[in-house]
Amino acid sequence: MLPVLIFPQFDPVMVHFGPFAIRWYAMAYIVALVAGWRIARHLAALPPRAATTLQVDDFLTWATLGVVLGGRLGYILFYQPGFYLTHPLAILQVWRGGMSFHGGAAGVIIALIVFTRLNGLSFLAFSDRITTVVPIGLGLGRLANFINGELWGRPAPSSLPWAMIFPDAGPEPRHPSELYEAFAEGLLLFTLLWCVSRSLRVRQHPGFIAGLFLFGYAVARTVCECFREPDAFIGFLPFGVTMGQVLCVPMAIGGAGLMLNAYMRPARTSVMADDPDEPASDDGTAR
Repeated sequence: MLPVLIFPQFDPVMVHFGPFAIRWYAMAYIVALVAGWRIARHLAALPPRAATTLQVDDFLTWATLGVVLGGRLGYILFYQPGFYLTHPLAILQVWRGGMSFHGGAAGVIIALIVFTRLNGLSFLAFSDRITTVVPIGLGLGRLANFINGELWGRPAPSSLPWAMIFPDAGPEPRHPSELYEAFAEGLLLFTLLWCVSRSLRVRQHPGFIAGLFLFGYAVARTVCECFREPDAFIGFLPFGVTMGQVLCVPMAIGGAGLMLNAYMRPARTSVMADDPDEPASDDGTAR
């Protein structure tokens, strides 16, 4: 029998500044937002252009609010509504954890709808560019979950080479499901979306990449949930499914619908007006 790995006791705090501290989880959000912003600027400029670079810059604030507010409210509504109803002040204690991806996704979708309407942009085309970079945050967030020693996996056979004992989960070896999710929902999904986004033909059908993201995430999350221990305060739902799997059903249906709708519509070949922050040539055209 192979020796079982012991979870390394990482310090959840990345660095201390006197009474202040930056946690790995917070840093995951910061790095994901900054990296996603830089890549989204490049993607938005690809033909047919979905937005100007300045508009992508402006959306960074909207995306941050959508992720934080949506993620927090989603966790409250989907996972522990009873607790927060009786402890309303705990809603503000975000440093104690409690974020839902599905809630964060809903928050960003609302932000996308409002932002694109205010700026006269194509909701689907702009969403394609933004959703391409979302897996960066998902992957880094799951790595932060692993560092925090939380959201561990279900019991695993000790013969599994990477089976791991999480001290807070008892002596039983478990799947490091956080790493499974970081790979599937983060690295694998981002690679897929990035490769697809390079195709002009795909970009000319707004909504396809966003639909692929929703469908791809739903599949990856559903599979990974088979190895993840459900939250103790919810447990398994009827038929042995988890809350995460249930919430993925409408995502998968919506994603499939978006992809089908995208290819039923004519290809979009028009582009936006020239970016005002790009230099113009002598004849007035941007280069």
